[in-house]
Amino acid sequence: MIYFRNIILFSALVSALACKSTYKPKTYAFPDPKDTFDKEINIQEKKTYSINGVSASNEFDGARLNDFTQINDNTYRATITPENEPINESSYFCFDIWSEVEQNITLELHYPNHVHRYIPKLSSDAINWTRMDSTLYDTLKGPDLASLRLTIKPEKQYVCGQELSNSTHNLEWSQKVSNSSSNVRLSTIGTSTLGRPILCLDIYKNDPKNKPTIIIMSRLHPPEVSGYMAMQSYVETLLEDSPLSNGFLENYRILVYPMVNPDGVDMGHWRHNAGGIDLNRDWSHYRQKEIQVVTHHIVKTVKQNNNEVLLGLDFHSTQEDVLYTMTDNRPSSIHGFKDIWVQGLKDGLPGHDPFDDPYDLNSPISKWWFYLEFGGEGITYEVGDETDRDFVIKKARVAAIEMMKLLVLRK
Repeated sequence: MIYFRNIILFSALVSALACKSTYKPKTYAFPDPKDTFDKEINIQEKKTYSINGVSASNEFDGARLNDFTQINDNTYRATITPENEPINESSYFCFDIWSEVEQNITLELHYPNHVHRYIPKLSSDAINWTRMDSTLYDTLKGPDLASLRLTIKPEKQYVCGQELSNSTHNLEWSQKVSNSSSNVRLSTIGTSTLGRPILCLDIYKNDPKNKPTIIIMSRLHPPEVSGYMAMQSYVETLLEDSPLSNGFLENYRILVYPMVNPDGVDMGHWRHNAGGIDLNRDWSHYRQKEIQVVTHHIVKTVKQNNNEVLLGLDFHSTQEDVLYTMTDNRPSSIHGFKDIWVQGLKDGLPGHDPFDDPYDLNSPISKWWFYLEFGGEGITYEVGDETDRDFVIKKARVAAIEMMKLLVLRK
């Protein structure tokens, strides 16, 4: 009797392990592998610096300020350093500044061993932002130093490389989207290295089973706010109350992971997560917790519901608008989609010629993971750092509409 009971227990254990392994993403050997084991980071000290009546602070989520000093009577210097090195030149800064009395100052942004990248964005409320007039700042003293001419007052003014958009803002947007439609289910699928929630918006009508699926994600890299704005517009367009959107949601499922790297975002990192790693180089062995959480959730969700992943869109920012697509020697389950989609973008945005830049399988990035894991089409949707924000929103809306048109016709 004990013998048979042990056999039953062993069989149940084997079955459970087999079931568990069914929901694990596969590992891959890429031509250009990356070391994604944890690396030490330099955590910025959170504080308010005050010098002769002028104060600057990084005491909010999403801030980046490593030191603040006075150079002369009316010149102050904000020193900005990355979380660790080597690192992509995404010299992100964000802090607020104020003065006991209104005065004009020169504010230097200094990046030891790095270069200035972003046009400063200014705000009095961290909601409404203005890109700084190019006549009011320069980089004439050297690539590692930008000089801003500012009027500072007793009221705080935010000075940031990109509009402030932290994990709290992401939660607020996700809740708003979820509350706007019964077709959206918002959930926390796990936590980051430091315990911040990783959110997912699961979008579909009626039964999710057997529906072809699109994966959307953003903010693997913390400062890439213009890409995040495009993702928001894209998702909101999919949820519009229109015949096209309603028909699309009848037949397709969308899984949205709007902020994959909440630690890096809130810590004001230039590129990496709390483990000091570029999360868009960890799509082969999943050593970083955020990538573990997202990949396991995708694989488990689609396999449990018999969903075929057709397309993965990963929204990023860089110096210019560009679509990093797959090469024709890698036929996906919707092979040919991207060429028609890019043409649709061109037709829908008169005067705009979308830059399609295909390249073959190389390093372990999300684009190639969608292809290797599911046979789906992978696209990295890059938005220029300084692309006009109204155009960012408009282009993403057209992109979403063109995708829906093509996939509805496919169905």
